[in-house]
Amino acid sequence: MAERVVVIGGDAGGMSAASQALRTAKKHGRTLEIVVLERGHWTSYSACGIPYWTAGIVDGPDELVARTPEEHRKRGIDVRMRTEAVRIDIDRRAVDVVEQESGKRGKVEFDQLVIATGAEPIRPDVPGVDSSGIHGVQTLDDGAALLDRLEKDDPKRAVIVGGGYIGIEMAEAMVHRGLDVTVIDKAAEPMSSLDPDLGRQVHEAMEGMGIEVETDTPVEGFEAADNGAVQAVVAGGRAYPADIVVLGIGVHPATSLAKQAGLPIGEHGGLRVDDRLQVELHDATWAAGDCVESFDRVARALAHVPLGTHANKQGRVLGTNLAGGEAVFAGVVRTAISKVCDLEVARTGMREKDARRAGLDFVTATIESTTRAGYFPGAQPM
Repeated sequence: MAERVVVIGGDAGGMSAASQALRTAKKHGRTLEIVVLERGHWTSYSACGIPYWTAGIVDGPDELVARTPEEHRKRGIDVRMRTEAVRIDIDRRAVDVVEQESGKRGKVEFDQLVIATGAEPIRPDVPGVDSSGIHGVQTLDDGAALLDRLEKDDPKRAVIVGGGYIGIEMAEAMVHRGLDVTVIDKAAEPMSSLDPDLGRQVHEAMEGMGIEVETDTPVEGFEAADNGAVQAVVAGGRAYPADIVVLGIGVHPATSLAKQAGLPIGEHGGLRVDDRLQVELHDATWAAGDCVESFDRVARALAHVPLGTHANKQGRVLGTNLAGGEAVFAGVVRTAISKVCDLEVARTGMREKDARRAGLDFVTATIESTTRAGYFPGAQPM
């Protein structure tokens, strides 16, 4: 008899786990029935491409999709789109679901459960944050909602709250669309995942594109017009006019379902899993992707590092183990790459403040070179 695996979430972690589990099960002579519950409109997509879709550099969401629901179904995975998991019953091994289009409720039983619910944009707890026109951007559905507003309302002024990866990339996208753009960040420099001297270079690159960058400026609230649409961002005692706002202050693990089910949650808000991606103390429950905490191999501590590269790797490890194989996810070293204008930025390991916090002695060095041999045309500083 087939063993039923229910996967909550149809993006990187969930679909990598489902696909790998099917492949591994065949090798071990096991039969799996895999059901994927996805509340959105797309599967297996590259969320990091949303800014380039917004900017018009890529034509539409289909270019960001690695594998469609139909393609997954042809491989034997029962993908149920627009189906939201609303409750997990670990003891009875069942997931309560709601079909988004019809409102119909149901229950899906499982032998093994995979939680791959991802992460959610952080919304600051300030007045007016629920005004229309304030967008978090984490999924293709979020991107579609943002594009819909840009095309229907034709805004002229955009304010980006937060100077992290998504913040600077969305700021550049808005410039490409011809909007006046302001970035407001409470940190001393944009991209606080970098050391401040490198963050300063990002700051200067953004200003070079005509972006107004306000740092050391926490957001205090949002002002709305009579129709409920955002019209200004209040920060540092000043109101910045805004026809549209994008939140780029980071994400937190989407673990509300897991919390309600009594599953273990770590200090960073993510699910606690072992190096096989099994949820601690729960033999038939697994998790991968932005909803879990990962082991930082440099700091030797747990951390929440939401990146698609990690989610895909974790999904493959999870799928291997769930289906009877043996694999280990050893952890992360916080490697990430981004760009603003022509400035490409990468980081890995610890920042200076991370080393101080860990009580480590460290040495810093700055190396100046060029992107190619100095005599070759087009050489740029590096």
